[in-house]
Amino acid sequence: MEHTPPRKIPFSKVLCDGDELQLVREVLSSGWLTTGPKTAMLEQLFAKKVQARHALAVNSCTAALHLGLEAVGIKADDKVLVPTMTFTASAEVVRYLGADPIFLDVEYGTGLVTPEILLEALGAYPETKAFIPVHFAGQAVKMISDEGDGILEICHRNGIAVVEDAAHAFPARTCGKMIGSIGDATCFSFYANKTITTGEGGMITTDNDKAADRIRIMRLHGIDRDVWNRYSRLGVSWEYDVVAPGYKYNMPDINAAVGLAQIEKAETMREARQRCAEYYFEKLSGVDCLDLPVVRVPIEDHAWHLFVVVLNQKAKVTRNDFIKYMTEMGIGTSVHFKPLHRMTYYRDRYGLRPEDFPEAERIWRGNVSLPLYPSMTYEELDYVCRTIMGILQ
Repeated sequence: MEHTPPRKIPFSKVLCDGDELQLVREVLSSGWLTTGPKTAMLEQLFAKKVQARHALAVNSCTAALHLGLEAVGIKADDKVLVPTMTFTASAEVVRYLGADPIFLDVEYGTGLVTPEILLEALGAYPETKAFIPVHFAGQAVKMISDEGDGILEICHRNGIAVVEDAAHAFPARTCGKMIGSIGDATCFSFYANKTITTGEGGMITTDNDKAADRIRIMRLHGIDRDVWNRYSRLGVSWEYDVVAPGYKYNMPDINAAVGLAQIEKAETMREARQRCAEYYFEKLSGVDCLDLPVVRVPIEDHAWHLFVVVLNQKAKVTRNDFIKYMTEMGIGTSVHFKPLHRMTYYRDRYGLRPEDFPEAERIWRGNVSLPLYPSMTYEELDYVCRTIMGILQ
């Protein structure tokens, strides 16, 4: 009998079926490839989309996080709370400024820091200056609430700045408000596998005029006027001043052009991701050795960047073997995340122990991210689910 080769289903696939090519052509034809009118347009549209006063484009979410912390005044030896279940960027930016991350456990099922976890941390570290909540997988942290016991409200009562890591969370909402309109600063990623992309890039939003002015200067060498204003307008002087030792974090127009096309269909792509998530919930809910994501927000408020499952103690295979078998069947997967308390640098510098993060450890022992992208077909979803059940049951 002839062997049928397995399907090829990637973990992620970029959807560029709109005006991306046309808008990139416009940039190339204009002769102005770096930060300019397309970037300004993307900032305006993004600010309107998330209902923020300011949106400032940068070259990565890492840059956004760095600028956000700097703008709220984080300095050497300050303490900044960071969840352990996140990408290293959330913590490394704290070290950029000479400050120290304090790592927090997360809730099993959501991968989020809860108000209860935050309050316990503040009891242990009352000197905390800032918190970086991570909206994991596309689900928002409980930032605000009718009772006033949300993350933002707790932090502000204690004089703590909030710089949100929303790399997974566009477009997402909490309590009827868009992520990007809540914290002191909110940082988004437009990396290739995110919910919208510019290839490489990011955005930082804030309602604070002073913080926005600082970010605007610091993202481009500490220069007081951007290059578009200096060189593109008749009668404007070439002269500029350096008012701070800034960074090279600006977004080029060629990237912004891709983002303009992507943002037009952001909600449509979110709905397509939700469709995939709902299929997984329907087909995999009866697999007792698989813990599915816990959703504490209305399903339409979730950005559905990731669908993370956890192989629990009933599973007959290890997480690593499961990934191996999925790969053999042509299905791409990933792991989000190996917690930071297990990373050599943070573990050794801060003396971190796995037993101090029991819920993150439960997640880490079995977590796998399944394929999820807007163009995924029901046939592909069915193949993934049947393969999972074949491996686990």
